[in-house]
Amino acid sequence: MAKNFDVVVIGGGPGGYIAAIRATQLGFSVACVDEWSNDKGGPAPGGTCTNVGCIPSKALLQSSENFEHAGHGFAEHGIDIKGLTLNLPQMQKRKETVVKQNNDGILYLFKKNKISFFHGRAAFMAVPATDAGYQVSVTGTANETLIGKHVVVATGSNPRALPGTPFDEKMVLSNTGALAIDAVPKRLGLIGAGVIGLEMGSIWRRLGSEVTVLEALPTFLGAVDEQIAKEAHKQFLKQGLGIHLGVKIGAITVGKNDVSVVYADDKGAEQQAVFDKLIISIGRVPNTIGLDADKIGLKLDERGFIIVDGDCKTNLKNVWAVGDVVRGPMLAHKAEEEGVAVAERIAGQHGHVNFNTVPWVIYTSPEIAWVGKTEQQLKEEGVAYKAGTFPFMANGRARALGDMTGMVKFLADAKSDEILGVHMVGPMVSELISEAVVAMEFRASSEDIARICHAHPSLSEATKEAALAVDKRALNF
Repeated sequence: MAKNFDVVVIGGGPGGYIAAIRATQLGFSVACVDEWSNDKGGPAPGGTCTNVGCIPSKALLQSSENFEHAGHGFAEHGIDIKGLTLNLPQMQKRKETVVKQNNDGILYLFKKNKISFFHGRAAFMAVPATDAGYQVSVTGTANETLIGKHVVVATGSNPRALPGTPFDEKMVLSNTGALAIDAVPKRLGLIGAGVIGLEMGSIWRRLGSEVTVLEALPTFLGAVDEQIAKEAHKQFLKQGLGIHLGVKIGAITVGKNDVSVVYADDKGAEQQAVFDKLIISIGRVPNTIGLDADKIGLKLDERGFIIVDGDCKTNLKNVWAVGDVVRGPMLAHKAEEEGVAVAERIAGQHGHVNFNTVPWVIYTSPEIAWVGKTEQQLKEEGVAYKAGTFPFMANGRARALGDMTGMVKFLADAKSDEILGVHMVGPMVSELISEAVVAMEFRASSEDIARICHAHPSLSEATKEAALAVDKRALNF
C-alpha cells in the first residue's frame, strides 16, 4: 500500500536531508529516501559529502597535518619527538568513526524532526501522477511505494572517469578509493589539480608519498584569483608536490602492481611516469542514472543535469531539484541553501540563494578561500575596482602560530567601494572567509570592514588590514 506525503525527498546528502528538515519545520509531512549503506549494510545518510567526500577528507587532512607537524614542525616549539611512526590503520579507523558519527547524527535528526526515512534506491514510477502526487518506488531492505505532492531530487554526483580508464578503486582511484588506501604508496600519481586532487595529494604527500600531479590546463587553479593561485602554487611546490601543467594525457596502462601513464608535457615532449596508485580527479557528473526520469518526462540537459529554473523548479509541476544534480557550483553548502530555499518555496515563501556569495574553500595547507569576483574576472568585465592586500607575515597571531604563509585580498568597486570579492590563502582562512560572505550579502563596503574592531591578536586582523589597504592605509604593513 502506498504511503502519502506532502514532500518526498530523493537523496539524503546535504541538499536532501536539509530540505527534508526545513520542510518538516514548515509543517509538511516528509519522507526522505537514501541508498547509501555502511560496511554492515545499514543506512549511512549524508551522501558523498559525509561518506566519501567533505567529512572523511577533512578527517584525514587533519590527521596527516598532525603527523607532518610532529615530524617537522614541533621541534621549533621545543617539542622533541623521537621514533615517530605512522599507524595508518588507526588513522583510517578514526576517519571511519568521524563518518559514522555524522551518519548517526543525520539519522537522529530525521527521528527528532519526525521525518520518515527509507533506506533504499528511489525511482519515479511510470504510473501517471495522481491528484495525490507523484509515485516513487523504493527498492531496499523493504520495498515501498511513496506518493509525494512535491518531490525534491537531491541525488548528488559521481566522479568523472577518464575514457577507457574505469575506476577499479584498487589501482585507479576516485575520491572513494583515494580516502581508503591501506598502505602509503611510494609513488602516487594524480590527474587533475582541482580541489579534490590537491587535497588528496596533500594527505598522501604528508604521509610519505612522492606525489606527481598532472593537470591539463595551462594555468594553476584558473578559477582562483591569479595572485592567490600563484602564492598557493609556490607553497605547494616548496612542500614537494610535483605539479605539471598543460599536459595531455595519453595511454594509461594498469598493471598488477603499478600504473603507467604516458603524457605530453607543456612543450609537447612525450613523457612516461609509473605510479603505485593513480588518483583521477577531473570533475564530477550528475547522478541521475536509475532515477527513471524519462518515465515521467523529467528533462535533463546534454550533460545529464536536471534542468531547473532560478527557483530550482523542473519542467514538471511540483518536482524540484537541488545540489550537484543541477547547475551551479558542486558544493555541499550550495546544496544546503538550495534545499532550504526549495522547502520555503513549497510553503509559499521566498527562498533565497545568492550564487555570488557562495564561498569556496580548498582545505590544503595553506588553505585557500574566496567569495565573489576574482581580479581577472573584473578586468574581463571592464569593472573599475580597487585592490588591497595584507600578508600574514605581518600578523602577530600568525607569527605565534608559526604559519605566516599567504595573504588576504580585497577587491572593491572603484566608485562605491562595495566589496566585489575577497580572496585568501593562509592559515585557517576557511573560517575567516565567513566575515567576507556576510559583508557581501549585506553589500558592505571595504570601509565598513576597515572600521570594525577585530580582536587582537587574531588572524582576522589580516581581513581588517586588507580592507584598510584598499584605501592604501594599512596600519601594520
